[in-house]
Amino acid sequence: MRATAWGIVAAGAAAPLVRKRLGAPPLVLQTVAYAAPAALCVAMRRTRTRDVGACALQMWAYVAAYKAPHDDPDAQRRRVHFDYPIVADRLLGAGQLPTTRLQRALSRHGPDGAEWTALDALLVWAHWSWFIVPHAALIYTLAREPERFPRAAVMTYAVFNIGATVYWMAPTAPPWYAADTAAERDAEVLAARRMMVEYGEMFWQDGWGSLYSVFGGNPLAAMPSLHFATSLMAALLLAEVSPVAGAIGFTYTATLGFALVYLGEHYLVDLLAGAALTGAVRRLGPRAGPALARIGRAVAALEARAHEAM
Repeated sequence: MRATAWGIVAAGAAAPLVRKRLGAPPLVLQTVAYAAPAALCVAMRRTRTRDVGACALQMWAYVAAYKAPHDDPDAQRRRVHFDYPIVADRLLGAGQLPTTRLQRALSRHGPDGAEWTALDALLVWAHWSWFIVPHAALIYTLAREPERFPRAAVMTYAVFNIGATVYWMAPTAPPWYAADTAAERDAEVLAARRMMVEYGEMFWQDGWGSLYSVFGGNPLAAMPSLHFATSLMAALLLAEVSPVAGAIGFTYTATLGFALVYLGEHYLVDLLAGAALTGAVRRLGPRAGPALARIGRAVAALEARAHEAM
């Protein structure tokens, strides 16, 4: 059983790497990838190392699910939604997109182009730091109150995975993408810059292309904003462990939310949808508790059988 479980772990880890070469249905490859965390829980006895490894495999499967819709850019572009977030944001912004309003008010231009302020740098780095924030919150929970960790991990990764499902079903353009393609669609030109990329090209120079190729991968994954949703979930979970950690988490979430709209990465309505997703997971999570507990007991039983002779 342990050998079989390790085989599933290996297959799940490899599936995202070979998905373009194999040409297998995405559902098959994603099923194999998402089986890897459960298989690791059978292959190894529970330790903190195993918990972290299972989370890493889950995120590896999520990254593939996030990027895979863009494997065929033309097919994805034919299904992309442009208009409804613009309509919603104009209502929220009293007739003007919040992104456009903020960029006109706060960004600076000089004779040689964009001039970067300390606020710009702070907001860009708040955006970049998101890649570690949800996972850092889980590591903090595991270290301080390990009994809370399973629930925290399930709720955090539920937000990731539900969001990735929406990206498959309804690819939606962010402000910067809508602005870049407005002329192609014969639509009103949207004056939204992608300031994060502009700053990255200035700051990292020749290294920016390599960095962006690693962390990018799907420009039409905007609705809901998982940046905001997972950061909000992290703040809520941190607050359950420590009021100070929770305050830091909420401060970061508010800063990130402002940054995402100002930098042109998300519409305001994307953030509201992300907050709604987090709220739904927390509210409906207890209803899924019994089913998840049964799955957990089944995996634990397989783990016990796999290691009973040791």
